[in-house]
Amino acid sequence: MAKKPPRWYFSLRSPYSWFAHHDLKKHHPDVLDSVRWIPFWEPDARSRELLAQAGAELPLVPMAREKNFYILQDARRLAEDRGLDVTWPIDREPVWEVAHLAYLVAEDAGKGKEFVDRVYRARWQESQNISDPAVIGSIADELGLDADRAAGAADDPRLRARGVDILASSVRDGLFGVPFFVHGHDKFWGVDRVAAFVAALRGVPRSAVAVPEAEAAALPLMAEAGADAGHAGGCG
Repeated sequence: MAKKPPRWYFSLRSPYSWFAHHDLKKHHPDVLDSVRWIPFWEPDARSRELLAQAGAELPLVPMAREKNFYILQDARRLAEDRGLDVTWPIDREPVWEVAHLAYLVAEDAGKGKEFVDRVYRARWQESQNISDPAVIGSIADELGLDADRAAGAADDPRLRARGVDILASSVRDGLFGVPFFVHGHDKFWGVDRVAAFVAALRGVPRSAVAVPEAEAAALPLMAEAGADAGHAGGCG
């Protein structure tokens, strides 16, 4: 059986995925170029039905109100540590398939990385609603992508099926929160595990990978899945 490539699961709705993306892009861009990027999101009713038909159950439970308030504070601190301005978005009845299935459109066109970068900026620094097809279509247009196809990705049966396969694959990989990194049999969960994943990928001791000050500040923390999957610091 062919060996699976190293991979990282990211979520466009997660501030901790945004921080991990920022840290990798700034400090370890070679890693972003050498891993497989895989989106993860909380499925809507349609996707949940398809997942159930496939026999896949995601490890998601509702997030406690107190934890949600904590994440608001924690994410703002981590953003400040990185010199990032954050404008917290307000999500009203979000449909995460809108952005994450559109990522597949961008990935197919060779612009997945640019799409992720632009959507993170739209969500976390411009307070745009990435569940709005018009927002996603506008971003796709900026990147020279098929705006209509990107905006309507959630209504495309083939993209929807691919998305369900991706979510089912995350279960097989043992994912329970994002950002989530896999290298061989080793798994790394949370923004505070970026350096450990980088070290494993490069085959060097953990001490050989410099930990940026902002990342060091996050070390006592970890992650949570959007629904709940633990604590904060990695996947909110």
